[in-house]
Amino acid sequence: MPTSIARTGARVAGRRARAVLDARRSVALDRMHPLDRMLGLGHLNLLFAGGEHRTDIVTAARDTAPMSSTADTGPAPGAHVLLIAPAGSYRIGDHLAAAHDLGCAVTVATDAAVAIPGSAIVVDLDDPMGTAAALLATLDRPIDAVVGTDGAAVAVAGEIARRCGLPANPASALAAADDKLAQRRALAQAGVPQPEFAAIGAGEEVEAHRAAALLPAVSKPVDRTASQGVVRADTPEQLRAAVVGVRRLVGASAPVLVERFVPGVEVAVDGLLRGGRLQVLAVFDKPDTPTGPTFPETLLVSPARLTDDASAMVLDVVERAVRAVGLTEGPVHAECRVDGDRVRFLELAARTIGGLCSRSLRVAGLRVEELVLRHALGLPVPPAGADGATGVLMLPVTGTGRLVAVHGVERARAVPGVTDVAIPIAPGTRVVPLPAGDRYLGFVFASADDPDACERALRRAWAELTVEVAPTSAPHG
Repeated sequence: MPTSIARTGARVAGRRARAVLDARRSVALDRMHPLDRMLGLGHLNLLFAGGEHRTDIVTAARDTAPMSSTADTGPAPGAHVLLIAPAGSYRIGDHLAAAHDLGCAVTVATDAAVAIPGSAIVVDLDDPMGTAAALLATLDRPIDAVVGTDGAAVAVAGEIARRCGLPANPASALAAADDKLAQRRALAQAGVPQPEFAAIGAGEEVEAHRAAALLPAVSKPVDRTASQGVVRADTPEQLRAAVVGVRRLVGASAPVLVERFVPGVEVAVDGLLRGGRLQVLAVFDKPDTPTGPTFPETLLVSPARLTDDASAMVLDVVERAVRAVGLTEGPVHAECRVDGDRVRFLELAARTIGGLCSRSLRVAGLRVEELVLRHALGLPVPPAGADGATGVLMLPVTGTGRLVAVHGVERARAVPGVTDVAIPIAPGTRVVPLPAGDRYLGFVFASADDPDACERALRRAWAELTVEVAPTSAPHG
């Protein structure tokens, strides 16, 4: 695109966004959504920066939402947070609301301009070093903290933190946390109990590969989340088909990770690392632990219903895994399976629990995103206490097509113990079930005096929901 066209487009976008912002300012700030309130107060800097024309678009967006020198309320007044997030992340709004509660000013960087109303720095999250340099050159004031919400944003945030002298994970640790095969190898070297595994490379025959000896086995891509591409196989023929499916999803040249299937109850641990020390925020169990052929997550309930001995073993294995991978700072989400007196580690990620599931958690009344920001800003993080039970239902996609509606939401909200129901996918969106899909239709949140009551509330709410999907033909190409 010629530079003149890019500049014209940036000016037009700037005028439109300024008009939107002026309209927002005419609304009483105390009635605004936190995102709009931050925009109106100038505490949220939403910038465009795309490709070779970065400077032109950044200038237009700065005119749209100039950042004030300070934010005026909360425990971190005036602190400047750089938030980096994939455009499709569920987490942007919750992080912005948490920043508002802390009194922070925020600059948002993302990989597409559609992530939030207004505008945002558009960056290449697949190039951490280049993006870090470009962002630091773009910002007009120092940052006090940087947070990557999930996905490739975590590596970019880590690179920026290291360049700014902020607490950060080593690049090698973040790479291992984002690559399931590298993670398996690091865990094996450290002797962390985990499933037996093998990697099938491009062109290798499945039947002749030692992975065939791991049956029943689970094949998966090395770089996907939300159980995308994860399939159990009980026979060599099923394993071959599963590997073909993974390669169709990620490309023929990518390795396919094959692991011996591990029975048992699955648990998840969420925590924060500071200087290598793990502060546990919550331990969830998964009452409907999947056994295959695909692995949708549905119910998660905290605190996990484990014996004291099993809980201690889980936390010991998680801490060993964190050390093996090399993570030292920030959020961590880890998963294990408990089978009798055996605990085997499944995987970890340098982020909080996925989707909107973090909304099910409160620590001393604070949302998880505020805890993450407090950690990044060097503020105290209160310890987790015994505040009853909380849980979340992740509503899986069960058919391919266009989402028409999720019926019964108000009835589900009315179930005693249910605190909210969120359906973030808009009607008309094409949805695909596992193993090809990577999203959940919605989330139901509940709280109760004990985990069993919490689970019952979630199941009652689930029974009230009916998903309507209009079948469509598979896309071509």
